[in-house]
Order: sequence, then structure tokens, then C-alpha cells
Amino acid sequence: MNKPPQTPQNHTEPPFLGWRMVQVAFFVDFIAVGFFFYSYSVFFKALSEEFGGSRLEAALGLTVANVVAALLSPNLGRFLDRLPIKFIMTGGAITVSCGFVLLSQITAQWQFYLILGTFIAFGTTAMGGLASSKLVANWFVIKRGTALGIATMGISLSGLIMPVLATWLIENLSWRGAFLAYGAGTFFLVSPIALFFVINRPEDVGQFPDNITPAHHSEGMPTLEDEVPHSVAAIFRTPMYWKIALTFALILACLSPILTNMVPYATDQGLASYEGATILSFCAGAGVLGKVIFGIIFDRYNPKLALFLSVSIQLIGLILLMQCREFYQFAISASLFGFGMGGVVPLQGALIGNLFGRHSFGKAMGLLRPTMLPIHLAGLPLSNYIFDLYGSYEKAFYLFLAGYVTALILISSFKLSPTSDK
Repeated sequence: MNKPPQTPQNHTEPPFLGWRMVQVAFFVDFIAVGFFFYSYSVFFKALSEEFGGSRLEAALGLTVANVVAALLSPNLGRFLDRLPIKFIMTGGAITVSCGFVLLSQITAQWQFYLILGTFIAFGTTAMGGLASSKLVANWFVIKRGTALGIATMGISLSGLIMPVLATWLIENLSWRGAFLAYGAGTFFLVSPIALFFVINRPEDVGQFPDNITPAHHSEGMPTLEDEVPHSVAAIFRTPMYWKIALTFALILACLSPILTNMVPYATDQGLASYEGATILSFCAGAGVLGKVIFGIIFDRYNPKLALFLSVSIQLIGLILLMQCREFYQFAISASLFGFGMGGVVPLQGALIGNLFGRHSFGKAMGLLRPTMLPIHLAGLPLSNYIFDLYGSYEKAFYLFLAGYVTALILISSFKLSPTSDK
């Protein structure tokens, strides 16, 4: 009697979920950063006209949000190291959604600052940025730069889309209607994705960082159990922490006001508002490419080289922006600046991850924001104060050139190990 044929056993490994976490981080960053930061420059003049203030006063809203977010980051970072990331992300999404709805109802400028400093500052930090970087850093070590680069592409893609969309929303619904649309989008899109798809660590589902089992680890690559948690004091005693903090504080003090003022600067040179928004989209679009390329350079070649190139290209882009008068000149210069800018966020997370490991990533990244705050904070209000004083951004741009050169000198002194966690 013939035996029925044996059905072969399926030993196919389940798919590695790390890249799904990258997709989640990509989407959440699109909403968390793009809905507010990239749209803010388009709202800039409308808010100034509504409340009768100067550009400095309008820019203070973004400054308030940055200050509060920085002060909240150390505690939030510790929570991200200890608690399920999905609950923190979901809470952040709900908070941001409420903040946008409240922004649509403001009747006085102090209400604007209050909402930005509470709902928006906490919510965007808990939903994206720190939380999404922590999620990706938990799932990758060897390919951390590349993974963070892909995840933070959501920020740049939002910058490519949101300025144009925000302009359309403001023209058709008013800025109040645009804020309402943002609130609904945040709640209905981000909350369910964070709640149902986020997984803290690969070890929680029987997987490993980079989809590499301990038996195949390269020498010197630790498991989570091998890592020694870093105390706050230990982090502060690390010289490279301070070099990284000062370098990125200078970069962000230059980058943030350039981005925020790009649309007003372009329109001041005679371009139409839609042309200014399009230029900002070019900048963000080039940043999409920069994030991936600089992440790959970080992982495969040299972390120091990746950051040096990123800052050098921003410096060249700014020099060219200062000479622009025509739309095509702005498009080329903004694209170059955006390409260099694309490396900043993923390289910051990759450097901190390599220095302090997965176990203390949230704590170290959370401490970094208030450490950078005094310098980072100065850029935006200073640039707008200079504009109000002289009617031009030229003198502010010269200060930013000096800031970028100083950052390059600091980067030259970095002593970095290969891309594996300490």
C-alpha cells in the first residue's frame, strides 16, 4: 500500500518587523513634524496680520514650543526607555490633535503661546521625534543610520507636501480651518497606527536587531543584556556627548531660522507666496534624498565624514541663497541646502545610539535637547529681531555662516568608533 506523500514542513522565518517600525516612524514623523514645523512658515504672515505683531512676535510661538519640548524631553526620554512606546505615541497624537483644534479657536496672542507651549510642545515630542527615533534605534544597530534616515524621510516628505497644501487650506478655509483639518488628521491617522502596530523591541517578539541572531553577531556588537545602563551623571561625564551637543546646537540654531524664514525671505525678494511655498518644498524634497544617503555613509563608511559633508553642503547652500533673486536660483540653492539638511536628524540619533546604546538611548536623547537649548533657542528670535531692526535677513545669514564654520571645526575634532553600540 502506497503511503500518501508527506507534506513538507514550512520552516519559513517570520518577516523581520524592524522595517515595519521604520514605516511607522516615517508616517508619524510626517505628521508630528511636518504638520506644524513645515506649515508654520506658510502660516507666518497670516498669524502676524491676524494679531498685528512683528515677525519676531510671530516667531516666538515656535520658540515657546521648542523651549517647553526641550524641558520635557529628559523625563520623556526616561519614560521611553521604560514604558511601551505605543502608549506614549498615542497619547502624544491625541494631545496634538486637541492642540490643533484649540489653535483654530484662539482670539488672542497669549492663547496661541499657551497652546503651543502645552498641547503642541508635549504632543509632538511624545508622538514623533524622540519617540520615533527611540523606536527605530531599538530595532537597529548596524544599519541604524540607514534606518533612521529612511524613517526621518517622513519629515522631509511632509515638507515637500505640506507647504503647498497649507497654502491651499489657508486660502480656501482660512488658517483656522487649516488647523481644524490638521487636528482631525492627527487623531484619525496617527492614533490607531501607533496603538496597533508599534512594538517596543525585537526581543519582545523573539527577533533581534537588524535581524541578526546573537550567533551571527560581529565581534563587539552587544545584545541588550550586555549593555550597561548609563546614569545621567555618566552621560554628562562623556566628552563626546558635549561635543555632539554643541555641534548640533549650532547646526540647529542656523538651520531652524533659515527654514522658518525661507518663505518670507523669498517673498521679500519679489517672489509670489506660492513660489515661496514651492521653494520650501524643493528644500524638503532634496532632504528626502539626503537622509538616506547620509545614513548609508554613516553605516558603511565613516560617521564623521557623513556629518562633515552634511554641514558643508548646508553652508554652501546658504551662501547661494544669499545671492538669489530669481525663482530658479532659489530652487537650486534651496535644494542644495535641503540635501545637506537631510542628514541632521538621522545622524544625531545614530551618533547618540552608537555612543550610549539602545538601553539608554531615550535618556541620552532626552537630555540632549535641553543641553542644546540655550544656543538652539537663539537662532530664530535673533534672525527675526535683526529683520525687524534692519528690514533684511542679510546680517542674520552672516551669523549663520559663522555658526556653520564653527560646527565644521568641532566635527573635525570628533573621535568616533565604528558603528556599533558601546
